[in-house]
Amino acid sequence: MNDTPSYIQKILVNGYRNMPPWEKMKRINELNKATQQLALSRIRNQYGDIPEREQRLRLASLWLDRETMIRVFSWDPHEMGY
Repeated sequence: MNDTPSYIQKILVNGYRNMPPWEKMKRINELNKATQQLALSRIRNQYGDIPEREQRLRLASLWLDRETMIRVFSWDPHEMGY
């Protein structure tokens, strides 16, 4: 189900098509940061007052695979949680 009228969608798509690559990358970066902030908020809500390093490890474990987390950070998300 789409709640955006089709004429608005056409305006948005046309705007993105005409946007220079650097601006598209800027928008993607901003969306990634917003997504990370939402995930970090969920982590803080779920785990309470935990050290910043642990917050960042839990956040990283949402993006990186288990093997990388263990090899690089010695953090097993299956044991420690996400």
